[in-house]
Amino acid sequence: MFISFLFYLRIMLRWLKGFLIRKTLNMHVFFSNRLQYLQTNCDGQWCRWAGDWTSHLQTQSTGQEEEDRCNFLFKIILIGDSNVGKTCVIHSFKSGLFSDSQHNTIGVDFTVRTIDIDGKRVKMQVWDTAGQERFRTITQSYYRSAHGAMIVYDLTRRPTFESLPHWIQGVEQYGAANVVFVLIGNKCDLEAQRQVLFEDACTLAEQTGALAALETSAKQHHNIEEAFELMARELIERHGGIVHQDSQSDSPTVFLHSDSHPVDEGEHLEKRSCDC
Repeated sequence: MFISFLFYLRIMLRWLKGFLIRKTLNMHVFFSNRLQYLQTNCDGQWCRWAGDWTSHLQTQSTGQEEEDRCNFLFKIILIGDSNVGKTCVIHSFKSGLFSDSQHNTIGVDFTVRTIDIDGKRVKMQVWDTAGQERFRTITQSYYRSAHGAMIVYDLTRRPTFESLPHWIQGVEQYGAANVVFVLIGNKCDLEAQRQVLFEDACTLAEQTGALAALETSAKQHHNIEEAFELMARELIERHGGIVHQDSQSDSPTVFLHSDSHPVDEGEHLEKRSCDC
């Protein structure tokens, strides 16, 4: 009984700690327009895109008073099997740092980061959940109020990918009707140990209606910003109208559907395709 009390007390203290978090951050803001599916591999090559795309670099530094004000507040939950790197992804998004000595999350934990998208302040409340089965009842209770879900797998461990349909089913069963979810293949820096083809993730993304399928590296901070920014952009569009673009992009070409054209003229990006 006493051990159970300490367990739940620890969870509550973590929740209170996260609630009090306020931090001033600088970030690279990535914009997209009406995204349906985005897939990118670890080399930064775009596999398929439905929509318009551009990018813009902004640096935002705010004081405490500004940090407390926001145009949007979105709750994002990270789910997936144990040891796929959910906590590392969140730490990378929060501070850009990586630690090899992460411990398994007990219950739930969360952090907050406010980003600036085209003049709109978006507060991202990012929840980290335990992947172990014994915490499943606790974590599922947090699905209900989530606007978006990032379902993470370890691309060096095939079973973590094969369990994605189970996690997706949980989101559909316990989450809101209009919840947005993306598939995140983490640890793409370990290419020699890869067990999941990027094309497999593309196929699953289309079959399940995922917003995006990306490969990330929390260790190298690869595609971490993009994953959260894409989620924020889609949620802004769904909940608060389109954030329009008026800036020119110096980014590589992003290839649209066959009946569309590249949005800018990059010269050195290899065009790739997949059937997703």
